[in-house]
Amino acid sequence: MKGSRFGRFFSKRWLAPAELFLSSFFVLIVSGTLGLMFLPGLYQGEPLGWTDAVFTSTSAVCVTGLIVVDTATYFTFAGQLLILLLIQLGGLGMLILTSVIIDALGKKISLNLELATADTRKLIPQVPARVLILNILRFTFLIEAVGALIIYLIWAPRIGWIKAIWPSIFHSISAFCNAGFSTNTDSLMGYHNSPGTILVIAALIVMGGLGFVTVLDIGLRFGKSKRTIKRISVHSRLVLWTTGILILGGWFLFACFEWNALLAEMSILDKLSNALFMSVTPRTAGFNTIDYGSATDSTNLLTIILMMIGGSPGSTAGGLKTTTFALLGLLAWSRLRSQSTTTFASRSIPDETIQRATGLFVIWTTIVVVSVFMMALIGDYWGFEQRFLVRLFETVSAFNTVGLSMGLTDSLSLPSRWLLIVLMFIGRTGPLVIASALIVRLSHRSKFRLAHEDVIVG
Repeated sequence: MKGSRFGRFFSKRWLAPAELFLSSFFVLIVSGTLGLMFLPGLYQGEPLGWTDAVFTSTSAVCVTGLIVVDTATYFTFAGQLLILLLIQLGGLGMLILTSVIIDALGKKISLNLELATADTRKLIPQVPARVLILNILRFTFLIEAVGALIIYLIWAPRIGWIKAIWPSIFHSISAFCNAGFSTNTDSLMGYHNSPGTILVIAALIVMGGLGFVTVLDIGLRFGKSKRTIKRISVHSRLVLWTTGILILGGWFLFACFEWNALLAEMSILDKLSNALFMSVTPRTAGFNTIDYGSATDSTNLLTIILMMIGGSPGSTAGGLKTTTFALLGLLAWSRLRSQSTTTFASRSIPDETIQRATGLFVIWTTIVVVSVFMMALIGDYWGFEQRFLVRLFETVSAFNTVGLSMGLTDSLSLPSRWLLIVLMFIGRTGPLVIASALIVRLSHRSKFRLAHEDVIVG
């Protein structure tokens, strides 16, 4: 009866699940803001003002990592604990909430919600929502615990066996959730000569950014056959291939760009590990082992591109998503070969999926262009001079919930901070809402169409 009543509530409005998703993040941000404003013992000195509290709460809940105050020195242990709690809740919120909605509706799931969650249900249809939630929690806490233990073993001899406990836990959770918050003033720049730290943090970022759907898809099929890779879904294979290509390609290019620049004074091992980290962290973790303000324009432009792509669907990462990027590339390749359908792994990708990917790319790009233009207007009006690349970097970082910065965030004007707050919220919640809307719109197309009339393209 409870599930049925809940289902009737959702069936009244086609976007109700997406609205619930948005409102949950909004409530969490508001709660975090109020906590930052009124809970005692959070600060070393004066508490944050309202704008900076909203900015910090939004950055934590949306797992972005942009900061207007130094997390390491401005907050007490209690303040850092509150931020970490917001990061954990924000990182798990997306898939957990979706699973709760599906479970609450039971077997009488509405058509609209079924459409909004169709892709996930096709990939793992044999997993009940409650089992899915438990698997997500187990996987998350297991990976975070193992990561924290390994980081602790690496850091303890360096900073002390007691002192290393909290930073290890904080960075493990922050890395897996792709948040980018750090208890170090310079993020991970002090560990640029620690390949162990770099590789562990990078591994946590990648596992958090693969997506729970992909991880569970692989896990469900592991052990059933020795030919596991051939049996996983096309979605998971596309995620794995795209992720691997982006990491390896970025690794090579960053090494070329900075080998004799920012990395010049490092050993060969440190050069390679830092170049690898530079390829991993833009999608979309926000930790840095180098100063992006001193990096070459080639490095910063490639970082912007990787920030736009982001992680994979159903993950803690933001961005346009790896599958969207890959589908657009496959679409272009199929057109160059004069193929009418887009294919991957001996399978045809539905036209509706290609249309959704194209629509998301157009919407995503439009928002970025308009936001950069607004950032430029605000900067010009307030007399704040910065290079265009710096403004673009900051805007893309906020919208794609990355957290990397070229040193602009803490000096932004009040309107610019509010613009980034809005961008972080849209970037974290927008993809699901947009995807749901596009799925429903495409599924309700009329059986009738208007007469064709062609236009010239290219």
